[in-house]
Amino acid sequence: PCSSKTFPLAHCRLVDVASASNFHSFKLRHFHLDLHLNFAVKRITGWQVLELTPVQPGVQSLILDTHPSLLVHSVDCKVPGASGAPDVVLSLTYRIEPFTDYGSSLNISLPAAVIRPHRAFRVTIRYTTTDGPAIWWLDAELTCGQTRPLVFTQGHSVCNRSFFPCFDTPAVKSTYSATVRVPEGVTVLMSASRSAYSKQDRVFQFSMEYPVPAYLVALVAGDLQHADIGPRSRVWAEPCILTCAVSKLGGNVERWLNVAEGLFGPYVWGRYDIVFLPPSFPIVAMENPCLTFIISSILESQEFLLIDVIHEIAHGWFGNAVTNATWEEMWLSEGLATYAQRRITTEAYGDAFTCLETMFRLDALHRQMRLLGDNNPVSKLQAKFEPGVNPSSLMNLFTYEKGFCFVSYLSQLCGDIERFDSFLRAYIEKFRFSSVIAQDLLDFFLGFFPELKESCVAQREGLEFERWLNGCGPPLCEPDLSAGKALTGPVQHLCDLWGMDAPEPQVISTFDLSSWSTFQTVLFLDRLLDRSPLPQEVMSLLSSCYSALLDDMNAEVQIRWLQIVVRNSFYPDLPRVRSFLHKHTSRMYTVPLYEDLCGGVMKCFAVEVFYQTQARLHPNLRRTLQQILFQSSAFNTSTAPSLLTSPPSAPSSPTDPTANGTIALRDVNVSA
Repeated sequence: PCSSKTFPLAHCRLVDVASASNFHSFKLRHFHLDLHLNFAVKRITGWQVLELTPVQPGVQSLILDTHPSLLVHSVDCKVPGASGAPDVVLSLTYRIEPFTDYGSSLNISLPAAVIRPHRAFRVTIRYTTTDGPAIWWLDAELTCGQTRPLVFTQGHSVCNRSFFPCFDTPAVKSTYSATVRVPEGVTVLMSASRSAYSKQDRVFQFSMEYPVPAYLVALVAGDLQHADIGPRSRVWAEPCILTCAVSKLGGNVERWLNVAEGLFGPYVWGRYDIVFLPPSFPIVAMENPCLTFIISSILESQEFLLIDVIHEIAHGWFGNAVTNATWEEMWLSEGLATYAQRRITTEAYGDAFTCLETMFRLDALHRQMRLLGDNNPVSKLQAKFEPGVNPSSLMNLFTYEKGFCFVSYLSQLCGDIERFDSFLRAYIEKFRFSSVIAQDLLDFFLGFFPELKESCVAQREGLEFERWLNGCGPPLCEPDLSAGKALTGPVQHLCDLWGMDAPEPQVISTFDLSSWSTFQTVLFLDRLLDRSPLPQEVMSLLSSCYSALLDDMNAEVQIRWLQIVVRNSFYPDLPRVRSFLHKHTSRMYTVPLYEDLCGGVMKCFAVEVFYQTQARLHPNLRRTLQQILFQSSAFNTSTAPSLLTSPPSAPSSPTDPTANGTIALRDVNVSA
């Protein structure tokens, strides 16, 4: 007989080992931030008001997540006066206690006068914060225009506890509002559904009317201008790159939104705006509601830009509207968003394009499997980790691509992709603005398709749902990508030719890479990279065939060729590596090359280039590269299993949330 095991949506016993807070004891109704940004000293000062309701009896304290970089000045709350007298402001006692390498706990004692079951009360926390993991101050020299400084925040996964004290867990959602005061000439944006600006007071007001988890509260302030690109979308960027950003996106964003709405139901967030950030942005993109953050470096590649923006649009349904309740099940956001992204690209650009992009990503997944081994626990979809482990260490291709394969398998089970679209619409409708665990999704799936439940698909031998979730290794099955053969076939044919001992130049010349798409070219180069080291005569022929051609292509193509150059110690093309590292200062392009340089015989060259370029690197990235250059001879993938069981002994940077030895960040779609 089939198991009928179910779990209620109200996850009363849910444990989030990444949060020190007692979030189960309260309902967070709303919070307000009142902030002053001081660029001269790189400091944010202000206060926060939390509106809370006790939901458990006998609670005597409020415990919030915070960070050593955040200095609490005072905590108080208002209580009703006796017999109609004015409210009384009580100063509350509090203490800061250590929690993990990535945060502390703020323990606030609550007097009996405050704690009344199911009656709301407000707590005000006055604080100052500087350069914690969430807050990235950029001097003018590190911005695109190099004229004014800029600051942005990055909350994923557990960084926003250094931005404001909070229940820093995806299990808790609330509305929020903010008042932000800035110097003249500074524009402030936030992940909010409404905004207003008082020029006279230089004050920006924001309101998010839909409940979001703490990690999706985001802010950016600097010399930003905008251009409308659709009825509900605009692009924000520094003036020097705004025209380029608009031209690359054109009217596509509204088209993609319409396709997504046709598949998954209404886009509930109102606006979908995009802000392009300087190369110091530590990831490719972040799905902050109403305002996607994306790195400006991606503007070089039209196809990667397309995929990254569509992926962030997909998060409007999967990840933002319905969120994983703990970081141990991040695939519930990333796997579903990746599936949704590919449904959108299939509708907008056809099966062949989607199959090509999927094959490119699955190649990267299998590359990681070869490095880490089939029994590595980071490959689990339900990746259990011990207290003290930073959830950012789980930001890897498995959450995206193995999660995608599981969702794709579920769609195959129902036999009709449009029926599965209907299921996803119903899933969003039922759980909108909630946080879920895997069992919620699977119970709802089996309830939506009772014939599948009756046929015991959850226990199908070799493809058990439990094995999908808790088994190590690659996906149990992968989708059929034969529809992409028109695009993937030539790539495989050319790879086969280069696999011969002495490929015939006249045969090779029949393949015109200049006519290929970016995804075809990077798939070809990645597969060559997998075969390294290559014989020097093969490298010489490769260089003569492609090196000059690839010089004129985008950075996603160039970095792969340069990694082939470095891993094969092909010195004639080393000047191209130098030029690339002088031009590109983003993490996604620098870290993989420096790791390869230090893993081979070119460490002295890497040190030389680093000293030539370090002034143009963000301090966090500088520290990461210094660790690669001076603290280890090479990246050691054998340390990866410890990511789930203990905190890293030497993090790349105390303020670097993306330090992650599991995978090169450029191989992860987007979304921190």
